[in-house]
Amino acid sequence: MKIVLLGYGKMGKEIEKIALDRKHEIVLKVDESNHTSIGKEQLSKGEVAIEFSTPHTVEENIYKCFNANLPVVVGTTGWYDNFEKISADCKKRNNSLFHATNFSVGVNLFFKVNKYLAELMNNYPEYNVSMEEIHHIHKLDKPSGTAITLANQVIEKIKSKNSWSIDPARKNDPTTLFIEDKREGEVPGTHILKYTSPIDDIEIMHKAHNRKGFALGAVLAAEFLYKKKGIYTMEDLI
Repeated sequence: MKIVLLGYGKMGKEIEKIALDRKHEIVLKVDESNHTSIGKEQLSKGEVAIEFSTPHTVEENIYKCFNANLPVVVGTTGWYDNFEKISADCKKRNNSLFHATNFSVGVNLFFKVNKYLAELMNNYPEYNVSMEEIHHIHKLDKPSGTAITLANQVIEKIKSKNSWSIDPARKNDPTTLFIEDKREGEVPGTHILKYTSPIDDIEIMHKAHNRKGFALGAVLAAEFLYKKKGIYTMEDLI
């Protein structure tokens, strides 16, 4: 495939290595230095785009891909407030969009474990659930998109929780799932769900050792999306 990289930071470079190893071609790299000058003509050189830029540029990049009829895999988070509008536009234009808050296969297996455990724990109200997420200091959004997905899964299954928050003032609110967000060093990503009772604790954790899992998942998603129309997620890929 001919791949366009929208975002050429650490993740973009990791994606490039894996894509080249899998015999794909990188035909365009877009970063802060050339972002404003890239239009339909340049994007049309590609067969699929992989978007890992910033929360400030992601929506613009998605629409640039739509205008160029270029299938796009979106790994940037921070745009989901406008997901309904963007997905409706994608369908209306007969475009192609693959989105995920996390492209790691391991994390997506962790999502399934999280849903199952939350469903079980709903029957044991003596346990209170909370979350901790740790990422590198360069990550711009808080909490992470992965943390939001995990939190929404818990809220769906545990009836005593109706919202999540990173505000310490709401830490002890029994109806709120509190997320403690930390930014430390170069941590690729750690997510911990903890159920605490007066008797014991139950924890599940996913800890990424590097960015390779995210990058591989993004390339696999691009291979999956190639020559398809519509909206897809890691559920479809797995």
